[in-house]
Amino acid sequence: MQTTIAIDAMGGDHGPSVTVPAAVQFLSEAISCCVLVVGRSGAIQAELAKLGATAKAAVQDGRLKVMEAPDVVGMNEDIRSAIRNKKNSSMRIAIDLVKSGEAHACVSAGNTGALMGTAKFVLKTLPGIDRPAICAALPTRKGVVYALDLGANAECTPEHLLQFAIMGAMLATAVDNKVSPTVGLLNIGSEDIKGNEKVKAASELLKASHLNFYGNVEGTDIFKGTTDVVVCDGFVGNVMLKTSEGMAKMMGDFLKEEYTKNIFRKMAAFASTAVINGFRKKVDHRRYNGAALLGLRGVVVKSHGSADAYSFSKALERAASEVEHDLLALITKEIERLHANGLMSPQPAKMEEAA
Repeated sequence: MQTTIAIDAMGGDHGPSVTVPAAVQFLSEAISCCVLVVGRSGAIQAELAKLGATAKAAVQDGRLKVMEAPDVVGMNEDIRSAIRNKKNSSMRIAIDLVKSGEAHACVSAGNTGALMGTAKFVLKTLPGIDRPAICAALPTRKGVVYALDLGANAECTPEHLLQFAIMGAMLATAVDNKVSPTVGLLNIGSEDIKGNEKVKAASELLKASHLNFYGNVEGTDIFKGTTDVVVCDGFVGNVMLKTSEGMAKMMGDFLKEEYTKNIFRKMAAFASTAVINGFRKKVDHRRYNGAALLGLRGVVVKSHGSADAYSFSKALERAASEVEHDLLALITKEIERLHANGLMSPQPAKMEEAA
């Protein structure tokens, strides 16, 4: 089966200058995929012209198609404005293509709140899922950990955390072929008596589920790779993510400062090129770009707004992998099993989403 991905070409800090080269780069390696590049056709065609024969071949064989979208959702645009007033935006049309079945997935580097809000409005949530969650792969000493929620839901019930755990575990199963991924619940201590009432109640639900629940994990466990999945509410998750990004940047800056202080240090840096390159590769956030908006009736992946072409192509790879491994079916099946065993109510409690 050919996987079709709709790209919001105008989203992000750089728009077509990044999304179009990324699409061409992705197609050069993903021979069973095609892309629908949605946006202002003039800007898209100008970028395609710069890419020469490679882009021309992708267009001629029908694997890259340009679809006109006159409007753009701004990076700071209000969610309600994006949904009500930007029905002809590249973001909305890309999501509509998933809804209609013309595309299997959507990838955007645009406004996170607008993307989540529009995707939920258009696609709706999977049966038994009350809230979509943002899930990203983070590097660890053992590989990667899938962490969620990373900002979509600042306030959650214990049942929401159970749903997040299911979605994260199914993502690890689908993409990384982990038969029984371990799930950790982020807490202020590993002991059962630690944490607030919400976390304690979520722990009991996770223990009673079919998931491979490791137990409570602390912040230090995330990058140790103690578990395959780490679950928390969106407030905690977003703070954790931004803190880790800031720490990684600081360490990189410190390393650069030390190696460039004088000519002798620069010589040492030259001699250590292999070590430095290895370090950069391990902590290069671009390799892990692409956060899944889990829980929707369609695959939607959010790229970092400042992504370059290499980074955006990784988000396209993630979207294709989720489609090819039938992630939505896995989540639906596990949710149905929990309903059958009475661990989840048919209609989870509703709470206002965080913007």
